[in-house]
Amino acid sequence: MDHERALVLPRQQKLKWRALDRLEAILMVLCGITLAAFSLSVVLDIVTRTIGAPWLWLQEVTSTFFIYGVFIGAAVATRRNDHLYLAAVGDSLTGRPRLAIEVAIRLVVFGVGLFLAWYGYLNFLRGFSSFRMPSMTPIASLYAAIPISGALIALFSVEQLVNGWKNGFEEPVEDEKTGTGLNGS
Repeated sequence: MDHERALVLPRQQKLKWRALDRLEAILMVLCGITLAAFSLSVVLDIVTRTIGAPWLWLQEVTSTFFIYGVFIGAAVATRRNDHLYLAAVGDSLTGRPRLAIEVAIRLVVFGVGLFLAWYGYLNFLRGFSSFRMPSMTPIASLYAAIPISGALIALFSVEQLVNGWKNGFEEPVEDEKTGTGLNGS
């Protein structure tokens, strides 16, 4: 796969398992779909209300795409180290202090992922007793995004912890002119 056209960033590839690259690409596509669908449903909601013929079910569609987009985005951003990650703290250190901070950060993110997975699942189960209006769809259909996101966040945290311990967390210093690592990488 051509890295310039790939959805999977080669950045920090040493912290990633190749087997999860396809999952990251699928999640990125899903993020794009949910963002586009959210935007389209908002526009359609505005237009239909403006012309005096509102589609009330569009609010349900809009909230569904928004919620799934946020939670899928949080998971993929965890893998890409773009979210739930205190990059500036870790990047400013080297050696053992860097290792300690990177591990601590990922353990916290792992804990957040487990928290989302467990309590999101419990909330999902409770959601079958409440219904969305006007469709009468169980609200659990919205809550399903939470434990899925939590499980993915935990998975991606474990991936980074294992690979960080194995390969180190520090990135090679890049040459600003060539964009390549000064150590030849």
